[in-house]
Amino acid sequence: MKNTALTHIHENLGAKMVPFAGFNMPVQYEGVNVEHETVRNGVGVFDVSHMGEFFIEGPNALALIQKVTSNDAAVLVDGKAQYSCMPNETGGIVDDLIVYRINDQKYLLVVNASNIEKDWNWIASKNDVNAEMTNASDEYSLLAIQGPMAMEAMQSLTSVDLAAIKYYHFEIADFAGFDDVIISATGYTGSGGFEIYAKNNQVETIWNKVFEVGKAYDIKPIGLAARDTLRLEMGFCLYGNDINDTTSPLEAGLGWITKFNKSFTNSENLKLQKEIGVSKKLVGFELLERGIPRHDYEIVDENGNKIGIVTSGTMAPSLNKGIGLGYVTTENAAVDSEIFIRIRKNDIPAKVVKLPFYKK
Repeated sequence: MKNTALTHIHENLGAKMVPFAGFNMPVQYEGVNVEHETVRNGVGVFDVSHMGEFFIEGPNALALIQKVTSNDAAVLVDGKAQYSCMPNETGGIVDDLIVYRINDQKYLLVVNASNIEKDWNWIASKNDVNAEMTNASDEYSLLAIQGPMAMEAMQSLTSVDLAAIKYYHFEIADFAGFDDVIISATGYTGSGGFEIYAKNNQVETIWNKVFEVGKAYDIKPIGLAARDTLRLEMGFCLYGNDINDTTSPLEAGLGWITKFNKSFTNSENLKLQKEIGVSKKLVGFELLERGIPRHDYEIVDENGNKIGIVTSGTMAPSLNKGIGLGYVTTENAAVDSEIFIRIRKNDIPAKVVKLPFYKK
């Protein structure tokens, strides 16, 4: 098991630690619901240093990124980031990721912790343009400072006007006494805030200063369990649950990051799939009665016929109802369609809803 540079801090704070993607990670401190509400209404800090960071550099950096990702990275300008995915050759997804353009010859790719080695090997196998690749995952730490109070709470730690950093933009600037820190207006919670990329030997000092200035805002450390409920309320995909090597971006509702104005891995087949139409779709649903949907529960129609499978589910803390994501046959995917979630032997009525579940 790998530790992050902050593992000892989480243990000292009494966090419940669990193995996650090969790392020893804090799953919760006070409890999921308390931590969830902290991020929705105030400010909380996640240690997500298990994520992977790859730098792609040189005159052909963009060419390589364009080849392996589905979104159009050519539209990026310096200081802008983009959500994307890497399709495989067989119609599925290698991983979803964020692409940061530092300059026209230097990009940062941030990938999922569980896929670091797989992603690295995949991109390297496509690198016939001699782009320079650096796997910096073991050198970087990542803090997600999330919530509506994050901007105000953190402003004193940097000379950059945080309010001026638009969503999915970033600055490389001073933060908590260190230069060259990446301050990114991104995150997977839907409640605003920033992600801070710093070197491992800087992050403990940064963590301490963040909590010092955040004290006036009742800042709290937040575990991975609340990160999951927060992202699910927004309808954001989690790799390994809602998307994987066998789900296509179009089935997963990721057509908006699948751009056919360029050629990329398996783009011809995905284009064909778009023209013909998909047979299943990822939808959001809300239970109409009490119950909690879970990963791999069956989705059935009114006659008990299986029409799909739950990929993510929870009792949503902000909504106080059971919600989930799942793949269903296309004819059952329209908003307001009635479906049933088989929880043990009971078929609990649910309806397909428009995402996100949580609307500010």
